Amino acid sequence: MECVLITGGTEGLGKALALLLAAQGYRVFAGGRNAAKRAALDAEAKQKNLPLRSLEMDVTDDTSVDRAIGIIHEEAGPVDILVNNAGIALAAVIEEITIEDFRKQFETNFFGMVRVTQRVLPEMRERRRGRVINMSSVAGKMSSPVLGPYSSSKHAVEAMSDSLRIELLPFGVHVILIEPGYIKSDMERAAQELSSKYVMGAQKSAYAPVYAGFQRGWGNLTKDSKSKPEDCARVILGAIRANSPRARYPVTREAKIVTFLKRILTDRALDRMTAKTYGVPRARQ
Repeated sequence: MECVLITGGTEGLGKALALLLAAQGYRVFAGGRNAAKRAALDAEAKQKNLPLRSLEMDVTDDTSVDRAIGIIHEEAGPVDILVNNAGIALAAVIEEITIEDFRKQFETNFFGMVRVTQRVLPEMRERRRGRVINMSSVAGKMSSPVLGPYSSSKHAVEAMSDSLRIELLPFGVHVILIEPGYIKSDMERAAQELSSKYVMGAQKSAYAPVYAGFQRGWGNLTKDSKSKPEDCARVILGAIRANSPRARYPVTREAKIVTFLKRILTDRALDRMTAKTYGVPRARQ
């Protein structure tokens, strides 16, 4: 039975994946910080008799990660499949976001991913097998106004994963990027809470038109989305089972369209399209 660690595995995409993989016979450990959400997942797993348990894990803390990895070793041995799913999103224009909040964005989405990956790679490398699945985003391909902090962290995830994939070629360890478009999940509510101080003060900001355009554009882009966390979970399952997995798996129709547009359009054309989508006015000459 292969051992799977999913960071951010007690809600949203991570929870959907944890339940799916456990139902498919994988031994799943779902990391999370919220005690109530961990307890709820454990209760559901017990009710369904699934090989799944939650772990207290904060990917931004060395001690927390080491403790969780130690528990996995005691109960199941080395991690065969790592899914780096933990993430947060901050919405603010670059000029106004505090350095502290920008660091918070990267500590979870990027450095947390690197921290956990470094803990499991030695054994994967020595055994010459394993999979590291990194949750990126279509935002890692194409940036939007106000989501610059989030997009920056996902661009970093893309670059790091590309380097790591080549570095691990001699050892038979696969590195896979998952690139979802918009999927409604608990992350959106958390993002609103993290970004509230910027959004609440947006009317007094010099960037008020940018914030307003972003809110309208985001609403239009997401209102008709039918994608669910379970849809993304099934794509990840396919990447885990593939004998020769692809480097990237876009998820949702929007993600595939953006990937295509990024390939065929110039930066200037993409800027015009993005500004129009989010109602960002151009300066008057």
